[in-house]
Amino acid sequence: MNAKLLLSAVILGSLFVPLASAVADPLPGEVLKFSQRPMIATPLPNEAGQQQLYFGHDELSTLQRSPTGGSLFTGTFMADDFADKVESDIVHVRWWGSYIGDPSGTAHVPVNAFLVVFEEDVAADADHPFSHPGKPLSAQIVTPGALTPGTFVETGIRGPDPLLFESLYQYNAELATPFRQKADTVYWLKIVALVDTQSQTQWGWHNRDYTIPDPLASTAPAVSPGERNEAPAGFPFDVWHFQDDAVKGSMSLQLDGLGIVQTQFDDQNYVAPYDGPSIITQFSKDLAFELYRVPEPSSIALLVVGAFGLVAFHRRRRA
Repeated sequence: MNAKLLLSAVILGSLFVPLASAVADPLPGEVLKFSQRPMIATPLPNEAGQQQLYFGHDELSTLQRSPTGGSLFTGTFMADDFADKVESDIVHVRWWGSYIGDPSGTAHVPVNAFLVVFEEDVAADADHPFSHPGKPLSAQIVTPGALTPGTFVETGIRGPDPLLFESLYQYNAELATPFRQKADTVYWLKIVALVDTQSQTQWGWHNRDYTIPDPLASTAPAVSPGERNEAPAGFPFDVWHFQDDAVKGSMSLQLDGLGIVQTQFDDQNYVAPYDGPSIITQFSKDLAFELYRVPEPSSIALLVVGAFGLVAFHRRRRA
């Protein structure tokens, strides 16, 4: 009997260990559901055909409180689209970014609030050659603190790069209000730093490492073109890209009630020599972020049933 219990424990442990190891920074039990990894130090052939490290760069995504004070913030935002295969609550968001124009990595005033918004997708049409974010579906503010609902943690993961001299930071935020996301449906994620009137802090969102594909991205026919390698035949490296361009725009935020007005959507391409050799500038860019969920109780039950099925199979083989 003890041997059977031990076997059950080993099998159950083998099922749950990969989940825990994949989510070291999010809270225990949270599972990755969409992933666009950051460009940290990616080796690629340069124009001379020699291997060179590329470190990516950051696009401004910061709102500043109005000079008159109060609850009005205005500035520039960045947003990117996503869709994955699992309908679930998004409970945790991870992203990467830098403090723009801070060569020492220490002169900035740290961001003390981020706005995290999930929005509808407005598809491209004859008047708009690229899609962009539409109606906000969920908007909330996260503040620094130990990782609990409504807070974020900032962690330095790379010192200043050799071109822009910007240190790279990783952010993990636990959402106070999970966002219920449908499977195989395109949404937009907007992350914007909120800074005070006198602050000189300019925070930017880092770009994706396009050499790494995202197998978690939706492959449904309704999500087109979806995740694909845009590099043509004979290209010297892969260029993975999801759906449409990341966009930059202007926006205002009324803190009371989280009222959002956004205008002037501009599609964004990669920039040489920061994101790669000169040929990379022809490609639309993605931003670096990951989304996490908690498995539904039914999914956990299936894992347990499967584990005991393996135990029963082992017993029949021994018999």
